[in-house]
Amino acid sequence: MPGAKKQSTAERDPVKRIVLILFLMFLAGEHAYGESEESAVIDEEAAAGESADESSLPASPLDRRLERERLSRRNPFSITPHKPNYLLPLTYNKSPNNEPFTGNDFTFDHTEVVFQLSFKVDLWHEFYRNNGYLSFAYTAQSFWQAYNTGNSSPFRETVHEPELMLSFLTDYRILGFRNRVITAGLVHQSNGRSGDLSRSWNRIYGNFIFEKDNLYITIKPWYRIPENEEDDDNPDINAYLGYGEIYALYYHKSNVFGLLLRNNLRSENRGSVRFDWSFPITEKLKG
Repeated sequence: MPGAKKQSTAERDPVKRIVLILFLMFLAGEHAYGESEESAVIDEEAAAGESADESSLPASPLDRRLERERLSRRNPFSITPHKPNYLLPLTYNKSPNNEPFTGNDFTFDHTEVVFQLSFKVDLWHEFYRNNGYLSFAYTAQSFWQAYNTGNSSPFRETVHEPELMLSFLTDYRILGFRNRVITAGLVHQSNGRSGDLSRSWNRIYGNFIFEKDNLYITIKPWYRIPENEEDDDNPDINAYLGYGEIYALYYHKSNVFGLLLRNNLRSENRGSVRFDWSFPITEKLKG
């Protein structure tokens, strides 16, 4: 057919990866151990919906988060954070891309404000053999030209990311690391625009969380759900964002250091590296 193109080996390989992910998810369900005895003990006040004392929470950062999420399910007014929520009051972009907006009478500043809001809601827990929980999450990341006052301080872009996730607690040990959580998810990511400014894609992903002392590593491969050629606004998005990411977190006292790696694993190589550092400013606010 005219315009049809043969699927390359690079494009077929992710299909095999996602089949492997789903198979591992099945194994996790067969061997998942449910909530540990330590995290299963909740006093009567916490069971009634009151928050637990910090000293009663488990020592591991991951166990503390799992315990807090479990307690929050008992409070119908609670919203659980998903990805990091942050505000960067000043960021610098060396070469902002004005090309898609050439019809406008202005250019973007190099400086802007970036912020992200992210939350999730549990829909169903104890999904299989007293383990597993189904959740819905939503993340919005905005790039705001707050200092571009001559052009009414426009939002350059806002990226919307709703997702559905099924997670199981696990207890595998691999190369000295302990695999704690396996998640399979369906995610849509879009900037909410149309035409030449549109950027959207749908993915199926697996996420494997490994723990060793204060070091955490997440391995997150994904597979892009194909679209019709005439409807695909971003046919080469895999060439830029790749087929997955690896994220490492290290906890040191009150500080958390993170390193995110992405690569398209192609001969025409592209990738990205991001370094994070968060620390407490107040009891409920981190910098």
